[in-house]
Amino acid sequence: MNKLPVLIIIFILISKLSFSTVLEGQNKNYAGEKITFYTYSDPVAKTEQELFSIQFNSDGKFKTEVEVNKTTFVFCEFGIYRGEFFLEPGKTIQPVFPPLQKKSFADQKNPFFEPVLFWFRIQGDEELNQKIIDFEARFNQLTNQYFNPLYFKQSREIYDSIVYVLNNNFPKSNNSVFETHKKLKIKFLESEVFRHSPEDDASALAPVSEEFWLHPAFMSYFERIFTNRLSFDSKAENGNEIKKAVAQTNVNYLLDFTEKKYKLPGETARLALLKMLHDAFYSGEFPKTAILNILTSEQWKKTGDATINQYTLNVIEKLTFLSPGSKAPVICLKNIDGHRQCSDENREKFKYLVFADAEMVVCREHLKYLTKIKEQLQQHLEMILVMRKTDIIEMKMFLDKNQIPGIQLVDENGEFIRKYNIKAFPSSFLLDKNHRVVFENTKAPLDGFEQQFASFLQNELFKSQRNQSR
Repeated sequence: MNKLPVLIIIFILISKLSFSTVLEGQNKNYAGEKITFYTYSDPVAKTEQELFSIQFNSDGKFKTEVEVNKTTFVFCEFGIYRGEFFLEPGKTIQPVFPPLQKKSFADQKNPFFEPVLFWFRIQGDEELNQKIIDFEARFNQLTNQYFNPLYFKQSREIYDSIVYVLNNNFPKSNNSVFETHKKLKIKFLESEVFRHSPEDDASALAPVSEEFWLHPAFMSYFERIFTNRLSFDSKAENGNEIKKAVAQTNVNYLLDFTEKKYKLPGETARLALLKMLHDAFYSGEFPKTAILNILTSEQWKKTGDATINQYTLNVIEKLTFLSPGSKAPVICLKNIDGHRQCSDENREKFKYLVFADAEMVVCREHLKYLTKIKEQLQQHLEMILVMRKTDIIEMKMFLDKNQIPGIQLVDENGEFIRKYNIKAFPSSFLLDKNHRVVFENTKAPLDGFEQQFASFLQNELFKSQRNQSR
């Protein structure tokens, strides 16, 4: 009997096994709190995927198990913080939480608020995260201390001395996660200090295997090298050939160009090209349909492995999310009176979604104007308000006093504010009777929505009459 196939099957099964990592601990200040941890879908779309949650009981204790089959980067946001750490399979760990500090009223209303970033200190059978913490502290201390000679004078001597100190303080170890982190952080510093061109430094990514692609050091360096590169390259010599290849869905040309210019092997080159196509989609310099045609083409699918093809699906989902014709996520929440309602219940009218915050003066004025929109368009339009959670009593008093029309839903946990990627209030969407997005940019109530919708409705009625007359 040939044992080789059997051994291969056993190896594959072992590689896919997942192990329980136990997280436990206590912090009385967090009693009753729930904190959700996420990871990224891929290094390009960077969609946040929920991985697990920690629920603190009334005594501030918590314990949860997470199934992971490899070292996984995770992060969370709570209060004023964003916490990060590596989750290793098969270990019992105790993440140490900082003193709980909720966002102030000003923080909650500030669309440019940036959380305080920290790396979790871990107690228990674990050393990787502590090494990351120690390395980052030393790295930041040295680069801050020698900031001027590094970044203004571009001193090779200072850079070399910093690298020497870091390698001396953190000698080579058997931990591939930490070694990759250290190598890419140092390479990032070199690229920044000496203003290296992306084509000169991209090759540093070539030896980095897929298992590290979702780690922060790789993602930061990857972003530095390839952000908006296709737009830049299309303006250089022979740039018209790149534009032509995009228009003609010439995947082989684009991949060959990426491999040769950036000195990258197959799958890493495809990842880089995926990033460049993603950024080109938003640049306004390439036809969006051409980018999507490339990513959905058989030629693209045949040139890569399962990982890149899954990343591609993630990117396509992001690029087409809430675009005209796409299906919008159904919103199911409790209304202001505590009864659960969903945004797809009425299939007879168009739906005007308005995400708003009743504590903001500008939102209040937009919401008041909905009464006028209702008078003109209620025959064809259903209004659905998705309210950011604030003081429920004050919110209800405002809505009742001003006779604000429409279904009034309260997004208590910010679930649909996140899902719809709302960055500012008010934000609006027009959906058709099948819950599909109508406009690429739907105007807010005071910004001319009734004219936008009336013009659209007139065109729709004209099309309908013309089709009936044929």
